[in-house]
Amino acid sequence: MHAFFTALEMDTSEYIDDYEGGLNYTDSYNDSSRSSYSDCDQEDRWLQVFQMVFLPLVYSLVFVLGLAGNGLMVTVLLRRKGSLRITEIYLLHLGLADLLFLSTFPFVVAKEAVGWVFGVFLCKLLSVLAHLNLLCGSLLLACISFDRYLAIVHAIPSVHNRRPRAVHLTCALLWTICLGLSVPEAVFTTVIDHPASGPACSYEGIEGSNWTLLSRSLTHLLGFFAPLAVMGYCYSAVVLTLCRSQRSLEKQGAVRLALLLTAVFCFCWLPYNLTKLLDTLVIVGPLAGLSCDSKGLLMQSLVVSESIGYMHCCLNPILYAFMGVRFRKELLRLLGKWRLCRVCLPAQYSSRTSFSEGLTATTNSKLI
Repeated sequence: MHAFFTALEMDTSEYIDDYEGGLNYTDSYNDSSRSSYSDCDQEDRWLQVFQMVFLPLVYSLVFVLGLAGNGLMVTVLLRRKGSLRITEIYLLHLGLADLLFLSTFPFVVAKEAVGWVFGVFLCKLLSVLAHLNLLCGSLLLACISFDRYLAIVHAIPSVHNRRPRAVHLTCALLWTICLGLSVPEAVFTTVIDHPASGPACSYEGIEGSNWTLLSRSLTHLLGFFAPLAVMGYCYSAVVLTLCRSQRSLEKQGAVRLALLLTAVFCFCWLPYNLTKLLDTLVIVGPLAGLSCDSKGLLMQSLVVSESIGYMHCCLNPILYAFMGVRFRKELLRLLGKWRLCRVCLPAQYSSRTSFSEGLTATTNSKLI
């Protein structure tokens, strides 16, 4: 789904053939797909400058912030792994998935500067890791929303029907399925030496082109639209349930956060998925007759919306963990041991609950 590991083309005609210069792990255009863009040879200096200058800066910033946020979140959760709540187990797996994704960013920054110089093995490995994170991360977000739905709408307590062992098994099953769907990335990706632009990590042969279209269909469905549908339904039900309750203070905070979670997910990934869907229609044929100006605008939209989507891995720790009082206390305690922080949370925060804790608390308070 993401444009991953395509070489940044210095020659304009080659650049149009293989235009997605970000991390292209699913959409390296070869053989059948190139013909849709090969008739356009206009220069797009703005897009070249954006990819060569701005994108490395964006990826570097996302890497630093995401590594710090997800690293702290995983560290705090692992320190009390024996007492993790259901949502926190999903958060742990989500943090690990985001860290795997972030591990590919240094190679992307280097690729934007000097081209693909890391060989075939890393080309295949990083393609698998990126595709794995895309699917697994979105499905884990859907699992978190479904867990909140069970806890609030149906009042199913964690200690009974939602046992931690079952949640870990669910996460393991998700990882296995997503890994299986990512294996073809290793089969079809390789390093191809373009005469004008040098080596690029991309798909090879007609089988690779066929997998590109299948991969796009799967990632559109499993990586965005299905998780969005689950999140929309579950959080809508949670909001309606809380609005019928009598706890106005707890209700307002939980409702706002539920809406914020869905809105941020849409803001980060909806533009990219819509433009990627249009691009797929160009490749398949229904929109192949677009003018070169329209195709150029589509290229620009893909690159910009992709960079926005990558920022979501930085926001996950803030939205799902750092806003929780229990997590903040654990984090400050950890930083205090590292002699980096000697600050205690204000007393008034102790009476407030996080989204992951507060929604469960509303259930136990018989709000339903």
